Amino acid sequence: MSEFILRPMAAADLPAILGIQAQCYRGALHESGAALASRLALSPATCWVAAPPGRPQALAAYLFSHMWPRDGLPPLDGVLARDWEGGELTWFVHDMAVAPAGQGQGLALRLYQAARAAALDAGLRSSRLVAVQSAAGWWGRLGYQQIAPVGAALSAKLAVYGDEAVWMGREL
Repeated sequence: MSEFILRPMAAADLPAILGIQAQCYRGALHESGAALASRLALSPATCWVAAPPGRPQALAAYLFSHMWPRDGLPPLDGVLARDWEGGELTWFVHDMAVAPAGQGQGLALRLYQAARAAALDAGLRSSRLVAVQSAAGWWGRLGYQQIAPVGAALSAKLAVYGDEAVWMGREL
């Protein structure tokens, strides 16, 4: 078992998260601190980090997730607000990254399980995500399946995530 401690994310973690993002993602997938802060504000219970014991600000991994309309896709690097009305909500797994120093420790699965438990506690029963950088296989092992985007607006939002982006979903 990993010695890393999982805990809910705090606003003070954003500088370390931006550092991990820079290590793990191509430039086109980098998001601003404001965009990530809006995701944390939207759903603090489903945003988690992993840190070594005794060093709570030395993050090794993070996960941003939040509720969102089931058939919608939040914009990449957009500042989000709870501005939807009606319709079914889903647990949207927005961004998970493990820094090189935390890889091989099972942190991604542990973060996912912690956030999923919070999503279930909030009454969410389905999940959506966009798999990037060849991660669709990993998400597939967790039960996610590819979903064909419906409509030009959703297809256009998905295209911003890159040519390899895969829209995926599952029931919780």
